[in-house]
Amino acid sequence: MAISRAVVLAVAAVTAGGAFFIARNMTSVPPQVIHEEAGPQIALSEILVVQSDLPVGASIDGQLAWQQWPTDAVNASFIQKVVEPDAIETLTGSTARAPLFRGEPMNKAKLISPGQNVLSALLPSGKRAVALGIETDSAAGGFILPNDFVDIIMTRSETTDGATRFLTEIVLSNVKVLAIDQTIQEDASGNKTQIGNTATLELDEEQARILTAARQMAASLTLALRSISDAQEGVGPAATYLVNGGGRGDTIRLIKNGEMSEVGTN
Repeated sequence: MAISRAVVLAVAAVTAGGAFFIARNMTSVPPQVIHEEAGPQIALSEILVVQSDLPVGASIDGQLAWQQWPTDAVNASFIQKVVEPDAIETLTGSTARAPLFRGEPMNKAKLISPGQNVLSALLPSGKRAVALGIETDSAAGGFILPNDFVDIIMTRSETTDGATRFLTEIVLSNVKVLAIDQTIQEDASGNKTQIGNTATLELDEEQARILTAARQMAASLTLALRSISDAQEGVGPAATYLVNGGGRGDTIRLIKNGEMSEVGTN
């Protein structure tokens, strides 16, 4: 009797549970399905980009490629395939006027056309390129490179009352190095080093005159390498008295055989 009662209660419990489950599913709120409309497609254009980093003076040969770019972000200076489909072939052989970086959109203003003089194209308007002969011990041990900034220090002899002494002064300050010619030399141990014999400097007209005068009177001219952070300071003071006729006082400076002597005007 007890067993049959237990069976009846178990069946009743299962039946009640099933009824509860069915009732809950019938009364539950179905999940809400949200349909999102796809946004508008971004319009793309193909522009010319650089595929690898290129320093100033590097030749363009296989480093350019077309890449998709949002049309709304295309600058007028960018080269577009729809406008110049043969731009890669046309620009091959050009020279980088400024540093170029991987992924950067190509801009013709940063290139020098094939056949154009590279140095004259690199010179800003109003500037001159002036070459100065150097040696390792007068050029920071050979560590001066293009785009560095330097001071030019003149060492000269001066004769006063029959006594000769050597003086040094900075004749040009914080000027830019455009180029350094470098040749490979081998020492007695077989080690090879790069030695520059000529530095080409970016100067304005007055600075070019000062340097020319300094070369005539100097026993030696030394390049002193400046910190890269000094490049933002602009060109520093120059020895303008060398070309402005005695700007350091009422004296006349006479240069003979590389020596300068001063004679009072009174």
